[in-house]
Amino acid sequence: MSNKSSKSSMKTTEEILNDEDFRSLSSQKNAISVILTILELVLYFGFIALIAFNKPFLASKISGAISIGIPIAVATIFLSWVLTGIYIYWANSKYDVLVKKVKEKIGG
Repeated sequence: MSNKSSKSSMKTTEEILNDEDFRSLSSQKNAISVILTILELVLYFGFIALIAFNKPFLASKISGAISIGIPIAVATIFLSWVLTGIYIYWANSKYDVLVKKVKEKIGG
């Protein structure tokens, strides 16, 4: 008997997909994912384009044997970590809260 009551309290896939909290969760996740992905692609391919089209600039020395390309490459890697950190912070502070709310609402 308890199986029937627990099944009846669970929502159907259509009800879940039409739920306002689920839609909000989905749209927020898509927005942050698209924004951070675009930023990462611009960062990475911008660096690759700089390598491809302006090698003399990257080869110019800033101190001794260190060229300007080295700090730019390090900055590219560092900024990738920063973008990852932004996503992690958002996921831990907002996304997980919304997922929990949706799970409680749908009986999951």
